[in-house]
Amino acid sequence: MSNIPFQTIDWTTIEKVEYKGETGLAYWQTVQFEGLRIRLVEYSSGYLADHWCQKGHIVHCLEGEFISELSTGEKIKLNEGETYIVSDELSSHRSVTAGGVKLLIIDGDFLKLG
Repeated sequence: MSNIPFQTIDWTTIEKVEYKGETGLAYWQTVQFEGLRIRLVEYSSGYLADHWCQKGHIVHCLEGEFISELSTGEKIKLNEGETYIVSDELSSHRSVTAGGVKLLIIDGDFLKLG
């Protein structure tokens, strides 16, 4: 990972890209650095991810609430103001929300198993 000079991110200037879930829609705004990805992600009401993810993330709930379903059957609810963190390959998870949610998601090389 390279050094990142001090900077701000004006999310209003970052393009929103739409992704379809199994149900509902996700909108990603992504800033990519070498070995680091920062996203502002919004899931619509009734969103269910269309895949199980094994990538590590730091996920902070900015607005609303959602459930992270784990492949083990466990369901973890994240409310506004709460954060979860997991390293790559340590869980198989997917997101679901009834009422919609806005998240800040950070992932990158620092979450790889080592």
